[in-house]
Amino acid sequence: MCAPLWCVSIAALLAIAAGENLVDSCQLVGGDRKSVTEQQLLAKLAPLKGKRFEAKTQEGSDIYTYTFVVCGRVNNDSKSTNEGLVQSKDGSKDTSVIGRINDTHIINGSDWIMLYYRSGDKYDTHCNNEARKAMVMISCNKGTVGDGFTVIQEERNKSSECFYLFEMDSSLACPPEESHLSAGSILLIVFAVLVAVYLIGGFLYQRFVVGAKGMEQFPNITLWQELGNLSADGCDFVCRSRPRTSETAYRGVGEDQLGEEPEERDDHLLPM
Repeated sequence: MCAPLWCVSIAALLAIAAGENLVDSCQLVGGDRKSVTEQQLLAKLAPLKGKRFEAKTQEGSDIYTYTFVVCGRVNNDSKSTNEGLVQSKDGSKDTSVIGRINDTHIINGSDWIMLYYRSGDKYDTHCNNEARKAMVMISCNKGTVGDGFTVIQEERNKSSECFYLFEMDSSLACPPEESHLSAGSILLIVFAVLVAVYLIGGFLYQRFVVGAKGMEQFPNITLWQELGNLSADGCDFVCRSRPRTSETAYRGVGEDQLGEEPEERDDHLLPM
């Protein structure tokens, strides 16, 4: 199983080779050469593809609803114009396309992804009648795949480069978590699992198959007892300071070992 970053890279390269976009309908622009980084970012957003989000805002007495679809069209019919984010006014049939998915840009940081939809409908009186564009800031939130779509700001007081700014949460914007387990820790875990399987499996076998009772239920009890004896002998051989040679049964005779013997008289053996 490959690491997440490698999987994304491989998927991006395969998509480029096939001449397809990683997330259907989102068309990255930038000339003949498409950015591999942007395609990788789109691949990260693939689980959100086609998801629809809505947010409302109020200006005076007017209430506006914004509908956002990730790399998908808001209106899936013959009248669709690649609209990816649409503004509609409550009580009115008039709608304005904020941005289109056939003019998509995407950048990211350590824990966020910024998705741009450009080529929206032109302003009527603001921003020198330039085309609208939407910026959706997707922030890291490990608790949800996609939620919390809100309107942050509409900047239309400039003469150019006006924009709509939105925000939402998603775990897809979070950096991949690195494993903090070292090779030694992994080996210890594997060893502990193997020991547990050996003990539990051996105990069940001895009890229910062999019919052992008491300490005999312990797997290979004789082997471990012998191993314990050998270990004890080895420890005794290495660690004991006393000489291991046993005292001989013969001991020299010293004056301190001689007890007082009864006096024997041999005068009768002397010649008279």
